[in-house]
Amino acid sequence: MDTTRQKKIAGILQKDLAVILLKLLKNSGRNNVLSSVTKVKISPDLSIAKIYVSVFPVLQADPVLKLLVHKKNSVRNSLGKLIKNQVRRIPDLAFYIDDSLEHIDKVEDALKGVEDPIKNSLLLNKRKSI
Repeated sequence: MDTTRQKKIAGILQKDLAVILLKLLKNSGRNNVLSSVTKVKISPDLSIAKIYVSVFPVLQADPVLKLLVHKKNSVRNSLGKLIKNQVRRIPDLAFYIDDSLEHIDKVEDALKGVEDPIKNSLLLNKRKSI
């Protein structure tokens, strides 16, 4: 259960990290990549922040994650400059890819396409009963 303080800090981090991420991708030459910070979870002692990043196209997710991990210290430094008046300690950052949109697309494709899992399971049940 997140406290009010955790929620406020997570909101600040999400907003500022989105700006930092945009600049980082632009400076690294990845102009054809769309990314956003979808969720920030912060530990109760406000020392560790888990940042979930959504990347489009999905094929660029791994290179973007590697870039974020490689540039973690500079991202934290930039974040510190932006939020130094709002928090006492800048949290350590851990980046993760948020693949929830990819999961939703797979489910929609499965329901629309030939590989409908609901129909396939009904066919299997009919064949077993015969």
